[in-house]
Amino acid sequence: MPFLPDAVINELKDLLGPKGWSMDLDVLSTHNHEARGKFKGHAELILFPKNTDEVAKAVAICAAHNISIVPQGGNTGRCGGAVAERKQVLVNLKHMNRIIEIDPRDFTATVEAGAILQTIQDAASEHELLFPLSLGAEGSCQIGGNLATNAGGLNVIRYGNARDLVLGLEVVLPDGSIWNGLSKLRKDNTGYDLRDLFIGSEGTLGIITKATLKLFVQPIHIATAWIAVPSPECAIDLLALSRRHSGDAVSAFELLSHFAHDLPVTYLPNLTRPLATKTDWHVLIELTSSRPDDDLQTLLVDLLGKAIEIGLASDATIAQSDAQRKNLWAIREGIPEAQGFEGGSIKHDVSVPVSRVPDLLERGMAAAQALIPGIRPCPFGHVGDGNIHFNFSQPVGMEKSDYLARWESLNSVIHDIVADLGGSISAEHGIGQLKRDELARYASDEKMKLLRAIKTAIDPNNRLNPGKVV
Repeated sequence: MPFLPDAVINELKDLLGPKGWSMDLDVLSTHNHEARGKFKGHAELILFPKNTDEVAKAVAICAAHNISIVPQGGNTGRCGGAVAERKQVLVNLKHMNRIIEIDPRDFTATVEAGAILQTIQDAASEHELLFPLSLGAEGSCQIGGNLATNAGGLNVIRYGNARDLVLGLEVVLPDGSIWNGLSKLRKDNTGYDLRDLFIGSEGTLGIITKATLKLFVQPIHIATAWIAVPSPECAIDLLALSRRHSGDAVSAFELLSHFAHDLPVTYLPNLTRPLATKTDWHVLIELTSSRPDDDLQTLLVDLLGKAIEIGLASDATIAQSDAQRKNLWAIREGIPEAQGFEGGSIKHDVSVPVSRVPDLLERGMAAAQALIPGIRPCPFGHVGDGNIHFNFSQPVGMEKSDYLARWESLNSVIHDIVADLGGSISAEHGIGQLKRDELARYASDEKMKLLRAIKTAIDPNNRLNPGKVV
């Protein structure tokens, strides 16, 4: 028997029509399954509204009956932020996927929240413009979810997080009313920035239904290189040298341990090792420019020559074709998938000031080894913005279940180090359920009071995504 009252179910069915809802177990199983597999939802009803008005009316119906709602985008999250319990209703926005407008004069895109990130990128590209948010799940994640979690990705060093790429939002509030904050304004100092309240709120304050996004001139020159570096300290110095030498043309700067580098080329098909040189650490760098006369290849050759001369690098290769560039990026982006072939993985999505990344890696790997002898560190990530995916594979010969049972204890060790270095326990994946208690532990009392006060002010009955973030 359904947990939800029949009257509510029927009211929502009537509102959305036969294609706007499902209680089919096969459909629900897909949406109740969290991408990492650490959390499982139990929703009995999922809604697929077609427009903002339907979202608002569905929220109002649920509010009238004191039923909680869990917003869901592409369901690619990693922290259990989009899974629902039996007594809650899932609202998935995949049918709200229109690219409403690309405006080449204002350099903006106005889109519905269910639009796939890659679709937005492609729509901008048709106008020789760039929407720079880029991450591994871009072929399936929805922009509403990207904004709700303030996604980061590969180009943060050049363009910023999702928050930095938004001009305006339309949001359905917990009572079913609609805040229309869509705007193309670059400057607006009329009171509190309501837009920023909803970006990164993980659906706990409102359901983002539309967004006006910033676009940029599309790069016409790209130069990509794979570099062997002696240490993370050298990588940080190489980053600084690269930014100065290129006139800040660095759009991506990724650091990988040798173990992280080895996994994709070992387990995934059709990948080629970039270098014959054996090194403990690797850097993937990409320069981009929209200036017609720029010669990034020559600039990158000069940069790498200088880096090798002063000891910041020992070897390097520059992609000479799009196929070679794709091979380099496939290695970097294939790490999470390939790590699964080595058994259990305990993961950390953390950030520290860029200059403290070497300290984080040195202290974190030593502490993890002391806690679990034989553990295999697999750090990689966007070192250009201080974000390290500090993953650890299980020791050889250890049972996977025994290893994963140490998840919280290893998290505690790594997060203590992150906090001591002035960092964040969540760089780009959000809080969700996974890090809710950790947030309360590491955030100041003043911050937690403010977060709870905001939640109470906007959603006093705790109906939107309860149990997440705060």
